[in-house]
Amino acid sequence: MADNNRGLRVNGQIRVREVRLIDENGEQKGVVPTPAALKLAQEADLDLVEVAPQANPPVCKILDYGKYRFEMEKKLRDSKKKQKLQVLKEIRMQPKIDSHDLDFKSKHIREFLAGGDKVKVTVRFRGRELAHTELGLDVLKNVLARLGDEFTVEKQPSMEGRFMSMTLAPKAKK
Repeated sequence: MADNNRGLRVNGQIRVREVRLIDENGEQKGVVPTPAALKLAQEADLDLVEVAPQANPPVCKILDYGKYRFEMEKKLRDSKKKQKLQVLKEIRMQPKIDSHDLDFKSKHIREFLAGGDKVKVTVRFRGRELAHTELGLDVLKNVLARLGDEFTVEKQPSMEGRFMSMTLAPKAKK
């Protein structure tokens, strides 16, 4: 009955000579030989669970192991529920983008940021456009102006090969 994901030892799996014992009521019983601790747990019709194996001597608790495992899994599920996985979305454009297209793409960027995702805004240069990277910078600044201040610039506009990109993140909620 080993709990592989937590590494907890139970009852007969505890192989040390003595343990620091906490009974089912949460009271310290001090350092007790392991066989005596096992006997106390069996008398209470509960399990002896090693909760802090790194301590010297290891700390063991007398409790219902099935219930304890259920509570730990429930805590883990609840903590995962509260997490928001942040995704990096990418919006690509060209230096010769039309005003309406820029509005459209800015609207999408705003939606992604409102959804809690990071956005990488990229301008792709082709051929001779590479000689006029300032046009790409103007496009990125124009995007920033259209978005207002509902974000933070995580990475300033910079060239990466044929692409100029910047990364935006949603503003932290207070």
